[in-house]
Amino acid sequence: MLFQFYNTKTHKKEPFHPKDPGRVKVYSCGPTVYNFAHIGNIRSFLFVDILRRALKLGGFVPDQSMNITDIDDKIIRESIAKGISVEEFTKPWTAAFFEDLNSLNVQTLEHYPKATESISDMVDLVHKLQHQGLVYEKEGSLYFSIQKFGNYGKLSHIDVSGMKSGARYDADEYEKDDVRDFVLWKNKKSEDEKSWDTDLGSGRPGWHLECSAMIRKVYGSGVDIHTGGIDLLFPHHENEEAQSQGAYPEEEFVTTWLHCEHLLVDGEKMSKSKGNFYTLRDVFSKGYDSKQIRYHLISSHYRSKLNFSFAKLEESKQALDRIQTTLTRILEILNYDWEKLDGSDFQKLREKISHSSVSNAVSEFESGLCDDLNLPKSLGSVFEFLREINQNLDSGNWSAKECVSLVYYFQIVDSVLGLLEFEKPESTFSAAEEAEIEDFIRQRKEAKANKDFAKADEIRKTLTERGIQLIDVKDGSTQWKKIQ
Repeated sequence: MLFQFYNTKTHKKEPFHPKDPGRVKVYSCGPTVYNFAHIGNIRSFLFVDILRRALKLGGFVPDQSMNITDIDDKIIRESIAKGISVEEFTKPWTAAFFEDLNSLNVQTLEHYPKATESISDMVDLVHKLQHQGLVYEKEGSLYFSIQKFGNYGKLSHIDVSGMKSGARYDADEYEKDDVRDFVLWKNKKSEDEKSWDTDLGSGRPGWHLECSAMIRKVYGSGVDIHTGGIDLLFPHHENEEAQSQGAYPEEEFVTTWLHCEHLLVDGEKMSKSKGNFYTLRDVFSKGYDSKQIRYHLISSHYRSKLNFSFAKLEESKQALDRIQTTLTRILEILNYDWEKLDGSDFQKLREKISHSSVSNAVSEFESGLCDDLNLPKSLGSVFEFLREINQNLDSGNWSAKECVSLVYYFQIVDSVLGLLEFEKPESTFSAAEEAEIEDFIRQRKEAKANKDFAKADEIRKTLTERGIQLIDVKDGSTQWKKIQ
C-alpha cells in the first residue's frame, strides 16, 4: 500500500516513504495526567490508533511512542494544593488514561516515556542548544532565543516579523499567535515546588522541551511521523521543531507532521461553562457502550472537525450493527467453521480471497486509507459492498468458499476498525429452548405453506415477545437471533 499523507509543514499530500519500513518511527503527543481525558483528547488518541493499524495493514512495522506529561504547571499546582508529591498525584490519572485506551480497544504502543523519567535527556538537549548559541539566562531560568534561530515559524507558517525582541514566556501554555522566547529550564521558585538539582540549576523543564528530549531518548534521532491535535501546532510543535533542529541542525527532526482537528459538541466548542464538557466516563455513565463511542470518534476524517452528539452515537450503533449483522449472517451460514488464518498476516488473507468482487472490495477499502487515512471513504465502500453481499446471500449466489473470502474481507476491515466479533457468541438459551425455537420456526413455515398467515404472524409475535428476531432469507430458510 502506498500512503499519501497531508504534511502540515508543506501544506500538501505527499507519498510516504519511511527511511526504514521495518521500523516506522512515530511520535504522538500524549496526555497531561492531571485529570480524566476529555473526548476531544480521546479522539486524537484514536486517530493515532487508526494510523498504527493502517500502517500495519500496509505492511509497515510501526515503532511508536506516546509521551506521558507528568510534570507541568497544572500538575505542580494541584499536587501542592492536595499536599502530596507529584508522583502520588499523577499515578491514578496515568492509570485512568490507560484504562480509557483499553476500554476503546486502542492498541498498545512500543513506548510511553514519562517526562519525570527523562530529565537527564532534557538537560543534555539544553546543553546542545547552549553550544549552538540559542540559549540565554534570565533570573536563573534558561530561554530559547527565537531570533537566533532562523527557521522559526516554518512549521506553523506563523509570521514572526513583528515579534518583540527579548519578550519571554515562563508559562507552559500561552495564547496562540503570541510569538515570544520560551522557557527551557525553569528556576525553582518555592520550596514546595517539584524540582531537580542539575548543572543547569535547581529547577524543572519547560513543557515544550519535554517532547523533543523524549524523542531523542527513544529513537536517538528524529522520526518519520509526528502527530498531535491541531491546537498543539503553535506554539508547542513549532517550539519542538525549533529546539530539535536547533540542537541537531544536520538532521531532519520530523519528515511528516499530521494534525488531528478539533472536536465540537453539538456544533459548539466543548466547555465546562456551557455544560457540554464530557470525559469518556461521562459518556459511559449515560448508557453508551465503547463500540459505538469508538465508531463515532473514528468515523470522521482526522483533518475534519468532528461534531460529537448523543444522537450521532445512536447512528453509530445502527451503522455498526449493519456491518456486524452481515458478518454474523455469513458466519452462521458457515456455522462459524472456516480456516482461521492469523489476522495480522494481511498478505496471506489477501491471497486467500478467491472472489474477484471481494478482492475489489478490499482494494476499495485500502485505497481510502492510502488517501491520507480517509476512513469515511473506506467506510463508504464497506456499506456499498454490504448491499451486494446481502443481495447475493438472499439469492443464494455465494458458495461456502466465497463466504470464507467474505470473512477474510471483514478481518481486513476490522484490522483497522477494531470493532467486529468473529467468534460464535455463547448462547443464552438452553438446548431445550433452542429446540423449541426451531420447532416454532418449523410450524411457522408450515403455516405459510398452508397460507395460514394469521398463524404465521402469531408465531412471529410470540417469538418477538420472547426476545427472538426472525430473519427470512430468500432461499426459503429462516434464521433467528436474540434481540439486543
